[in-house]
Amino acid sequence: MEYALAQASAAAERGEVPVGAVVVDSAGSLVAASGNRVEELNDPTAHAEMLAIRKAAGMSGSLRLVGYSLYVTLEPCAMCAQAISLARIKRVYFGASDEKSGAVENGVRLYNDPSCHHIPEVYGGINAAKAKVLLRDFFRVRR
Repeated sequence: MEYALAQASAAAERGEVPVGAVVVDSAGSLVAASGNRVEELNDPTAHAEMLAIRKAAGMSGSLRLVGYSLYVTLEPCAMCAQAISLARIKRVYFGASDEKSGAVENGVRLYNDPSCHHIPEVYGGINAAKAKVLLRDFFRVRR
C-alpha cells in the first residue's frame, strides 16, 4: 500500500485527485502502478485503478488477472469496481472509504449485486489515515 500512496502523492503533485493503485501478481511482484490522470489525459476513465489494470493486462498478455491483487488508496467507484470484477482480480485492498462515490462498501455495493459475475476478496481500511490525509490536504487547498 505504501507504493500506492506514493502514486497518490505523485498524482496530487500533478494536480490530480490523489489516488494511487498498484497491481501485484500471485507471487507478490509488482506488475503495474499508476495514479489518477483524469485531468492530464482529459479522460474521465483515467482513474488510478483503470490505468493500473490496463497496464497489468498488457504486461500479462491477458484480460484476466486471475490470482492478482489490487492495492488502491481509495475505495473503488462503480466503474473501477466493475473493471476489477471483469478482470477477475482475486483481492482488493483499499485505504480510505469513499462515502460519496465508493461502490464496494458504500453506494451501490456492486459486489453484493447478483448480476456481478466475479466477486473479489475485499479488505478495506489499509493505511486509511494516510490516504485520508492526502485527500483532505489536496481538497483543502482547492476549496
